[in-house]
Amino acid sequence: MRAVFLPRRGFSTPHAPRYRPQNAQRALIGRGIRANSSAATSSSQQEGSSDSGYSSNSSFWMSSRTLFASAFTAGLGYGYATYTSQASHPSKTAQYGSSGDFDKAIAELRTKLGEDSISTEEEDLQQHGFSEWSTLNADRLPVAIAYPTSTEEVSEIAKVCHKYRMPMIPYSGGSSLEANFSAPHGGMTIDFAMMNKILTIHEDDMDVVVQPSIQWMDLNEQIKDTGLFFPVDPGPSAMIGGMVGTNCSGTNAVRYGTMKDWVINLTVVLADGRVIKTRKRPRKTSAGYNLTGLFVGSEGTLGIVTEATLKLAPIPELTRVGVMAFPTVRDCAATAAQLIRKGIPVQCVEIMDEVQMDVINRAGGTGRQWAVAPTLFFKFSGTTAGVADSVNLTTVIAKTNKASSVQFAKNEKEAHDLWSARKQALWSMMALRTEGSDVWSTDVAVPISRLPEIIEISKQDLVDSGLFAGILGHIGDGNFHASIMFDRQNKEETERVEQVVYKMVDRALEMEGSCTGEHGVGLGKKESLKKELGPETIDIMRSIKRSFDPHWLLNPGKIFDLEKDS
Repeated sequence: MRAVFLPRRGFSTPHAPRYRPQNAQRALIGRGIRANSSAATSSSQQEGSSDSGYSSNSSFWMSSRTLFASAFTAGLGYGYATYTSQASHPSKTAQYGSSGDFDKAIAELRTKLGEDSISTEEEDLQQHGFSEWSTLNADRLPVAIAYPTSTEEVSEIAKVCHKYRMPMIPYSGGSSLEANFSAPHGGMTIDFAMMNKILTIHEDDMDVVVQPSIQWMDLNEQIKDTGLFFPVDPGPSAMIGGMVGTNCSGTNAVRYGTMKDWVINLTVVLADGRVIKTRKRPRKTSAGYNLTGLFVGSEGTLGIVTEATLKLAPIPELTRVGVMAFPTVRDCAATAAQLIRKGIPVQCVEIMDEVQMDVINRAGGTGRQWAVAPTLFFKFSGTTAGVADSVNLTTVIAKTNKASSVQFAKNEKEAHDLWSARKQALWSMMALRTEGSDVWSTDVAVPISRLPEIIEISKQDLVDSGLFAGILGHIGDGNFHASIMFDRQNKEETERVEQVVYKMVDRALEMEGSCTGEHGVGLGKKESLKKELGPETIDIMRSIKRSFDPHWLLNPGKIFDLEKDS
């Protein structure tokens, strides 16, 4: 099975209205739609054309009209097929149920959970099998979508899917970038849209119990009167389930860390429907294996998270936002590295290069014009005296590194306006897309001391490629992103994007870094993960998955494949 590029179909919210077909229609619509039937015929040469595992062949691009038509007319299904890594290696096979088995699973779950709990409507399958955000998409869609309302219902779904050997794919916010929730082998997507509540808040203990589809911003809005907040802050649409799955971070990571640092325990449904809790509720324990940490970052391949107990932090007494422009991206990176090395307390250190600042101006989403120069965005928080000291020390470091302008917000509104440029970065790049264009977003992470070098070299590679591309990211913890505009139907341009992205990834690995700081592996970076960790380490991960999921039913195809390469 390979992943292929499919076109974007226009923006939609992560949970668009659900379309419910009549019972008679359900037999005809969406039973494992194959979005691109030609994809499976690609040659091994095409598949091995780059380290990415992506196809750059233009034949894999389809118009939106073709995508819709092929999906709708494939009602007989793309085959609830056995997944075979390579046709010549029958041992590399996960045996999944037949078309009849999957029909039985769907019927049984409708009987147990209610008719509307399972959708096979074509629009639903498109929404859950194709991502607006992802650089690539699988060439298949899920067979059906389940909408559970409780852990008990998720357990029932898992028991039935396990019985009929039906793959299961967890889905919450739908904003991942590496096809993390795609369904390359079909199966049942489990959408937690109706599990989006705060279950319990313990103010004195500074923790909260939540369901997987609550957005982190909604969580903070609902608990703001407690004087506490949840500090992990990725994209605005991100939800707790996906954040746990990818061990995401965000702009606050330099001070508060990543998702793994804020999860106390998890309630998890295993592949066979058993329900476990990874630990109790104290903030520290040395009782047994760290199962909580094992599930965080596993992208739903080990179990399905249905509840999470999260640490909360006190809302700081004072927060100040600053913006500083520099002559070069290396000056920005050097300033950030020195700031961290000196131990100056900082909540956020973000970078945007001159291309990205120009994009912000052209998109017009912030209501002001910015200097078209590499720029650092800072947040300092804490006591009034502590923040003032941090601001002064940072200003000195910045000026030593040739800062051409230094501005700090004087009030909350000005702080919001200044920070809005960083928050508008991805949306602004998306807004500038023309017909047929797309944005490839990728990230890497390196030790802080190597940050100036890799950013400078990567920036030059992007310039030399002739692509319209910007650099941005969480520079304070060695993690940065590239957003690259390209014509998805232009084979040569797509190959250039692949080349520059995977040179960046390989360079990060040479610097003892990582192929992904926060996006996860999904389908998109499996080959890079092999380079990063090596076959023996990957095989240990594979052994852990087999112990939790011997039939390879949980989010199959993500992070690594079923068997070691020959």
